[in-house]
Amino acid sequence: MTASLKALSVHWFTATGAVFAMLAMLEAINRDWSAMFVWLIVAFAVDGIDGPLARKYDVKTHAPQFDGVLLDLIIDYLTYVFIPAYALYASGLMDGWSGWVAIIVITFTSALYFADTRMKTNDNSFSGFPGCWNMLILVLFALSPPWWACLALVAVLSAAMFVPVKFIHPTRTKRWRLISLPMALAWTAFAGLAAWESFSPDPLVFWGLMATSVYLLFAGALQQAMFGPDG
Repeated sequence: MTASLKALSVHWFTATGAVFAMLAMLEAINRDWSAMFVWLIVAFAVDGIDGPLARKYDVKTHAPQFDGVLLDLIIDYLTYVFIPAYALYASGLMDGWSGWVAIIVITFTSALYFADTRMKTNDNSFSGFPGCWNMLILVLFALSPPWWACLALVAVLSAAMFVPVKFIHPTRTKRWRLISLPMALAWTAFAGLAAWESFSPDPLVFWGLMATSVYLLFAGALQQAMFGPDG
């Protein structure tokens, strides 16, 4: 296989995320939230794999006709933001006025964040909450908190997109990567099991999901506190 074909294959692999997004949306329309999140988790796994592959096969050199970053952002907006926001509203976790506020705030602020040229830090972490609403909303499905708690989290994390607080990228942030990557893989496994069990997971899955979520949410801020904003 030529270098060009290998690079093109990476773009094709990334583009499968759009297919998984459509499958997730169809399940959301049918209100099959477990199946919806299973497809979103598959898309999340693709998103975690395609970046290292793109760098390994140097897609910018060997397949420059496609903008891999733009392709990735388009799919991420669907799978990280748009479909999860719809699920938060349509599931009844946040209905009525609170649901309308949530979907407007999530989609508006995330669109701005995804276009923000300052979203990456020098160590390839994210500056501000990186719009991973798929992860948050899956946890909310598992917890089933009251609507006001959901609204408070949406407000805090939407504001956190635009403050200079670091959030790690599990595969690209070098510091603590030996911990962060297994944590991200474990989160994916626990999330898949929670969705498979219709968001009534056994205690091991539940607490595993909570522990890995807390790590991924706060590891960047802890690094920033310990080593400074450029550390």
